[in-house]
Amino acid sequence: MPSTDRSRKAPEHVAIIMDGNGRWAKARGRPRLFGHQAGARRVSEIVEACPDLGVRYLTIFAFSTENWKRTQAEVSGLMTLFRRYIIKEAQRLLYKGVRVRFIGDRDRLDPKLVKLMDDLESLTAPNDQVNLTIALNYGGRDEVTRATRRMARDVAAGDLDPEAVDAETLSRYLDTRTLPDPDLVIRTSGEARISNFLLWQSAYAEYEFIDTLWPDFTAEKFAEILAGFGRRERRFGAVLV
Repeated sequence: MPSTDRSRKAPEHVAIIMDGNGRWAKARGRPRLFGHQAGARRVSEIVEACPDLGVRYLTIFAFSTENWKRTQAEVSGLMTLFRRYIIKEAQRLLYKGVRVRFIGDRDRLDPKLVKLMDDLESLTAPNDQVNLTIALNYGGRDEVTRATRRMARDVAAGDLDPEAVDAETLSRYLDTRTLPDPDLVIRTSGEARISNFLLWQSAYAEYEFIDTLWPDFTAEKFAEILAGFGRRERRFGAVLV
């Protein structure tokens, strides 16, 4: 549920839809995977900038449930990139105090990739400098569907009273149940849509749609957006007096 602390200037939780890798690569006459590789390097820079900017939780949209519709070559290349990122960055993330979580449906992912994800979550579990959540094979509607299915099973088993179900109950069944709701959602590349990302959690989030392509999204640009967030008045449906 949304925080009621309006005195905080920096958002505690920022979620980012990292868009524009393909267009960035095309503008340079390179294949789309080249742009995804550049985008992966940008993730590391933004994660490392979070502590100094006051951001405790960062959630990034890496691969959606709809992205399977892309060409087999691109999907295969992305899965290889995810594996390499985890292997390459694991020790650095541990050293930097970053706790990593993954959200999304893991059933369709390669078991070797899932094992790497599980291992990285376990390795970084003691960290608390930055909480990095990576949405992989994730979709907001899919998440709510899976949560509802789990609730239905608990009701059928007699472990959950259907009359007691409310918004807080559903939140406890979501992939993000251990995380605060996002305060700010950023989408790069000039597209002004949310693309099935954190639909339930972002009910009261502020949004920022920017033209910058993700591989060009610098820590300086990130800081500029966060400064603008600090000047916003968040009401959460109420009238402030």
